[in-house]
Amino acid sequence: MISRFHCGPRMSQVVVHGDTVYIAGQVADSLNAGVAAQTHEILAKIDGLLAEAGTDKGNILMTTVYLADIDTFGEMNTVWDAWVLPGNAPPRATVGCQLAAPGYRVEMVIIAAKGT
Repeated sequence: MISRFHCGPRMSQVVVHGDTVYIAGQVADSLNAGVAAQTHEILAKIDGLLAEAGTDKGNILMTTVYLADIDTFGEMNTVWDAWVLPGNAPPRATVGCQLAAPGYRVEMVIIAAKGT
């Protein structure tokens, strides 16, 4: 069975298939904010979406982080490191690339297991 949350005409924000949760790329609403503030906002969104899907950050299987400026890697990592559960950091890839809108500085995609 497949469940979809926050469905729009183009995409769903969350899809649950079996015991796996897929979260679409999350970006900040605060387009004038810096990388740290956008990262905080995105991680808060991810926490909420994971909870809605019946899981939490302790069950993340993979994260992909997209940065508009790869030179902000350290700034994003400072926020990430404070958020991730100690001893439970998921696999992660970070890519520098052009994002969909000029104000987006960070985008994150998550795959997680359902909570037990």
